[in-house]
Amino acid sequence: MKTVAIVQARMGSSRLPGKVLKRLGEKSVMEILLARLSRSKNVDEIHVATSENPENEPLCQEVERLGHAFYRGSETDVLDRFYKAAVAAKADLVVRITGDCPLIQAEVVDAVIDRHLTSGAEYTSNVATPTFPDGLDVEVFSMEMLSLAQNEATTAFEREHVTPYLRSERFIGESYENATDQSDIRLTLDEPQDLALLERIFAKFAPDIFFDYQLAVDALLSDANLQSLNQHIARNEGATMSNGQKLWNRAKKVIPGGNMLLSKRSEMHLPDNWPSYFTKTQGCSVWDLDNTHYHDVYLMGVGTNILGYSHPAVDAAVMDVVKSGNMSTLNAPEEVLLAEKLVEINPWAGMVRFARSGGEANSIAIRIARAASGRDGVAVCGYHGWHDWYLSANLGEDDKLAGHLLPGLSTNGVPKALRGNVHPFNYNDFAHLEELVKTKSIGVIKMEVYRNIEPVDSFLERVRKLASDNGVVLVFDECTSGFREGFGGLHKEYGVEPDIAVYGKTLGNGYAVSAVVGRESIMQSAQSTFISSTFWTERIGSAAGLKTLEVMAEEKPWEHAKSMGFYMQDIWKNLAASHDLDISISGLTAISGFSLKSDQSLGYKTLITQQALKAGYLAGTAFYSCKAHTTDILDAYAPVLDETFKLINDCENGRDLNTLLDGPICHSGFKRLN
Repeated sequence: MKTVAIVQARMGSSRLPGKVLKRLGEKSVMEILLARLSRSKNVDEIHVATSENPENEPLCQEVERLGHAFYRGSETDVLDRFYKAAVAAKADLVVRITGDCPLIQAEVVDAVIDRHLTSGAEYTSNVATPTFPDGLDVEVFSMEMLSLAQNEATTAFEREHVTPYLRSERFIGESYENATDQSDIRLTLDEPQDLALLERIFAKFAPDIFFDYQLAVDALLSDANLQSLNQHIARNEGATMSNGQKLWNRAKKVIPGGNMLLSKRSEMHLPDNWPSYFTKTQGCSVWDLDNTHYHDVYLMGVGTNILGYSHPAVDAAVMDVVKSGNMSTLNAPEEVLLAEKLVEINPWAGMVRFARSGGEANSIAIRIARAASGRDGVAVCGYHGWHDWYLSANLGEDDKLAGHLLPGLSTNGVPKALRGNVHPFNYNDFAHLEELVKTKSIGVIKMEVYRNIEPVDSFLERVRKLASDNGVVLVFDECTSGFREGFGGLHKEYGVEPDIAVYGKTLGNGYAVSAVVGRESIMQSAQSTFISSTFWTERIGSAAGLKTLEVMAEEKPWEHAKSMGFYMQDIWKNLAASHDLDISISGLTAISGFSLKSDQSLGYKTLITQQALKAGYLAGTAFYSCKAHTTDILDAYAPVLDETFKLINDCENGRDLNTLLDGPICHSGFKRLN
């Protein structure tokens, strides 16, 4: 009988890339692991199973240098890779070792093999009932059992983790247990913290790499600082953590906050369980890093894709640009055509400037408007981005008021010298706005047309007149509302024309382009100040914008989006009524949301997202509808929400919400002024 130990290893670890070739003193992790494993008396050969991914070439070279065989197979179907490695090795009995165990102990390996041979079990391990430190994992099974798993294991989890199928109750299992339960000790290599701990342990015993693992345990238990490095990490966390969460944890170590947009942070939706990253999109479908499919009945790219994800016509226009060239010393002709089209859509306007994000465009609009009015004061209502001019509103009259006016938006890093230039007012509070214009040298009124509440008492008309009568430039931020209710800005629905309108989000259907559209007399003030940036001239954004407007003119996606918005609102209302829940619905029809009137509303939002995700939906308490949504998709989602609302009703009547949540409650965002 030929006993082969197969070490499962690759360079592409999601939490610690290249970990198997990290150095522990003078040697690589793989060299130490293979050397320690080679001391086994029961193992005839050692083979390494890795994937065909080119990044594993250095690993294969290292294994070959060390005199061992390797097999390269599927990147995603790890069971298939492992099985074929065993076939290539002509194994009769297979010992599974993973590449994250540099402290593997030959004596433990032999003991598990002996227990398997004497017990008559079909699967034997020291992990089914963990009593050894994490990092000494050994599994033993026959080639016949591995063949059975290869032929019958079907789930993604079984294919990725190789042995879950063999651990099922249908097979005879045997557990080899340690004399003392040390399962809370972590000697594995999955995280940077693990590497730091192992580096210190191997340095302590250098140059000996064959020291007994118990000496490492003793060293760990006698040093609280050493324990603190990695003992907070759950055992086998990687087996249950999605690839998206693994990458998110990596991201937070190298990117402040984890990403570039607050609204896309995992903690805003489902901490510890949000998929976080995507591989592809189509219509209103999203696939994550584990190739799990979801229907997005939630934010649709945070409002960017009213035509649906990956619209073929828009993508084709972009691909044509990519093929012919995106950037040049010369200008892109598409920006002229796009500007002309936007002026045509906004006949009150005469000129356009472009940027690539909404925050940039809003800052450009403020610079131009201030230059045109000759006054620094800005009266502001709504959310307009992250730039200093806007966040300075939170500096307040003195430090005690800092952060009061727009809760959740920090002013750290915003110069206090900007205090007193930007003055927030609440939507529909005309008297306050009028007072600001009279007393604060206001040159610009900057506001969203409407987001959560309708204008009352001719509010928008009165704002327009107030601006005109006082030489104030009126700027409407239509980054979110633009093209949601019609072909252009929401202001067209109310018959109130601004001096400047800012468009973003839907303008490029997912591609980066934003526009500042304004009256010629106002926009010419851009010539008297300095507004310039290299990548505002790239070609993809303008080409995407042109094609998006062309498709919009033909398909009128706002009509369908509004219809789907009403449809979803009816689902919310009817289900809330059937479960005696008090909800309020707000926002534009096509980008509306609901809130549950309860002290536990944030926990309930987390529960909604959690249950929806399990059923294959990206969902929460908001719905950005698009052309790709259908009543069939929303009808299929409704039963999921129905069951969740039932659970929420149970919690309102005494059930402990914490028993229903698989992780922490999501974070809350900032509050708007309207």
